[in-house]
Amino acid sequence: MSVAGITETVQYLTFKLGDEIFAIDVSKIREILELTSITKVPQTPEFMRGVINLRGSVVPVIDLRLNFGMACTEQTVNTCIIVVEVSLDDEIVVLGALADSVQEVVEMEPDKIEPAPHLGTKLNTEFIKGMGKIDNDFVMILDIDKVFASDDIAAVQGSLSK
Repeated sequence: MSVAGITETVQYLTFKLGDEIFAIDVSKIREILELTSITKVPQTPEFMRGVINLRGSVVPVIDLRLNFGMACTEQTVNTCIIVVEVSLDDEIVVLGALADSVQEVVEMEPDKIEPAPHLGTKLNTEFIKGMGKIDNDFVMILDIDKVFASDDIAAVQGSLSK
């Protein structure tokens, strides 16, 4: 059974947060950066780690681990920033997402992607586009626009653009 909305083979960048593997459609990714100096912005939510200077542009950096209720991302030799373009309120916004490590780019056939698990009404899994499988590991395919569509992130973006 394939997921509605995924009708063709798509390339995904896989990355790790803790022991879990996640994936983002490569068309949403602008670039991958080594971890650099992040400037903390006062009075922002904890998951908002700060901003970086990307060739003269201010790019907010979100700790996906904190955003997903995990422990804070530890800085290692593999820690990186995945720079993504997301649609937020009908405009394209560039954001950085901290990841423990980037894995590889994989192609996934639509019939190999299962719908996100339904975990009741209390847990929001809207940001999970589907569950793929690579070898024997499950991969959570993120709808990156919905990951960053929360009111908290929209508020952060609004305060940075003033």
